[in-house]
Amino acid sequence: MRCVGRVYAFGVAVAVVMNGSPPAIADPLTDLLPAASQLSGGAYPEKFLYFSGFDLWRSGGSLYGGLQWAPGGLNNDGFILKLLVAEGSYRYLAGSTSIQGTGLLASVLPGWRVKRNDIEIKLFAGLDLQNHRLSPDDPANSLRGNHAGLRVGADLWWEPTPALMIASSVSGSTIGSNFSIRGAAGWRVMDRFWAGPEAETSGDQVYRQYRIGAHITSLKWSVFEWSLGAGYVEDNSQRSGFYGRASLLTRR
Repeated sequence: MRCVGRVYAFGVAVAVVMNGSPPAIADPLTDLLPAASQLSGGAYPEKFLYFSGFDLWRSGGSLYGGLQWAPGGLNNDGFILKLLVAEGSYRYLAGSTSIQGTGLLASVLPGWRVKRNDIEIKLFAGLDLQNHRLSPDDPANSLRGNHAGLRVGADLWWEPTPALMIASSVSGSTIGSNFSIRGAAGWRVMDRFWAGPEAETSGDQVYRQYRIGAHITSLKWSVFEWSLGAGYVEDNSQRSGFYGRASLLTRR
């Protein structure tokens, strides 16, 4: 089986979650937290990060959403839980037959956050559930139907100077040996957002995709943060073109 244009949200959402500057302090749920949880000035630590977005190129696309919950606060070291749901479409060739696939994913990923000086690292591992539907059906495709497996991931955010950031993320699943690796650098623009180059590779046992482009990260508007990316994509099935993605997150 020769895969063509296989695009999932599986690795993309990891990049979306880390596409934001370290969280600021807000003032949510004031009547639900004890006085000991208050910060200086009467504010309370943010505990929830909600995210959503989409990713497109000519041979597929994905939609995704989810949240991160840190009971001790998003800005503090300690336990963090990530919940992710996603749907992606892809195409591949089975012999001379073009197969259209749709993949659904749900992941429950306990993890841990550590920050030392200007470096923040998040590590995740947990249950990965997937369902794949094919049209026309392809009995030779081992991904068809329902699957349960293990997903692991890691996010890194580093600000070596106030004007420069470096970010990277890695995600992988035991289902189909799916993986995604992304790296990005950015410069602070008008103290409003980060902008710079990004590169990503993803795939599985038989498919590889490579991307290089540019991103805008943490463009703030009200209580929301936008992140955008676009560039050139190519895969090991000699397909190429342009990709675009957009994501939105907020903290509470």
